[in-house]
Amino acid sequence: MNSYIVKSILAVAVVAMAASCKPEFDTVAPSKGSADFTRYIALGNSLTSGFADGGLYLEGQQNSFPGMIAEQMKAVGGGSFATPYFSAAQANGTGYAKLTGFTATGSPIITKETGNLAVTGQTTVPGVGAVTLYAKYTGDINNYGVPGVKLVHARYPGYAAVNGLYERLLTGAYGTNNTTYLDFATSKPWTFFSMWLGNNDILGYASAGGDGAANAPTPKSTFTTEYNAVVAKLVSTGAKGVVATIPDVLSTPYFTTVTLATLKAAVPAAPAFYIKTGAGVTRAATANDLFTLTLSSDNVIGGASALGPYGLAPTNPIESKYVLDPEEVAVVKDYVTVYNNTIRTVANANGLALVDAYTILNEYSAGKKVNGVSVSAAYIRGNLFSLDGIHLTPMGYAIVANEFISAINTKYGSSISTVDVSKYRGVKYP
Repeated sequence: MNSYIVKSILAVAVVAMAASCKPEFDTVAPSKGSADFTRYIALGNSLTSGFADGGLYLEGQQNSFPGMIAEQMKAVGGGSFATPYFSAAQANGTGYAKLTGFTATGSPIITKETGNLAVTGQTTVPGVGAVTLYAKYTGDINNYGVPGVKLVHARYPGYAAVNGLYERLLTGAYGTNNTTYLDFATSKPWTFFSMWLGNNDILGYASAGGDGAANAPTPKSTFTTEYNAVVAKLVSTGAKGVVATIPDVLSTPYFTTVTLATLKAAVPAAPAFYIKTGAGVTRAATANDLFTLTLSSDNVIGGASALGPYGLAPTNPIESKYVLDPEEVAVVKDYVTVYNNTIRTVANANGLALVDAYTILNEYSAGKKVNGVSVSAAYIRGNLFSLDGIHLTPMGYAIVANEFISAINTKYGSSISTVDVSKYRGVKYP
């Protein structure tokens, strides 16, 4: 076999291999499936609004997961989507936490952004306390995410009087508009909805260390009644939608960053740390107690007092607001389980798409790679949770957006494209 023939055979082989190796792409025609995305509305709390780093501010609003979903919906018939943004001059909204550096020992230095806020004043509501008021927003709204709103607030007239971030969306002066949250969000026709309410009905209890009657979980029967009522309203026009379960707050950095081990490492000479339980009992802390992130940020451990150094003496224990003891942890788990069972039942009964946020966020919290980027629940370096340890980073919200899109596509046979998670940031470094 001469060299010409050998070269020809190789050439043919290469051409054949190239042909056989040519990648084949399945072309997916954009389709809305059985859903109508002409006017999409999003109901929910801080997670829906884009809240992050302990505040609501313009950059967070611009990276809300409903906004990401709406952008992807445009290829399958979705319409315009408006978010009640803060103005550029008031871009820092409520104010938020910023990472400004690290100490010599590697501890994060976190400061509060206090300039260019949208705050206009403060009023005192008897039985509630101080309510901060914000510059009014006027214009169309599709993202009805309101930080602080509970499911049980959705049909409560007068709720605007105790939540300035809801009040800023309503017309009229403070105290003159008693429109309920649900009536406000459904005041204009809608064809599709997402609803992620219910988190705050237990989060307040958990994040406050189970402390205070005002933070008591919403009774389970009330939760069921209200969830059915809100969904009944949303599907009453024939609109389709998607709902989500409540995340596992106990797996967030808010409860996993400060542990008995990290306290011992910070104060190795301390023979013990003492806590006051929810039942009012003072005892030595154990590894089963969950400390809040605020125990660290408030920097109270070891503080001098006539009662003894804070947290290091049984006469001056760590306050209940900084710790969930095992009995309180059991309460949180029980309520979240029951709430989520209700959400699944109502979703199935109404033919809605369902995002199992509890399971999904736990999977990402344990450590996972997305588009080549590692995410986990590790505080600051995990990319998933923002500086407040509960709310998500833009990257975290992008992950959530994709899970909502996946659930919608599966339920309604649509083909909404997912977002590129790697285009969104985790925690912003200085």
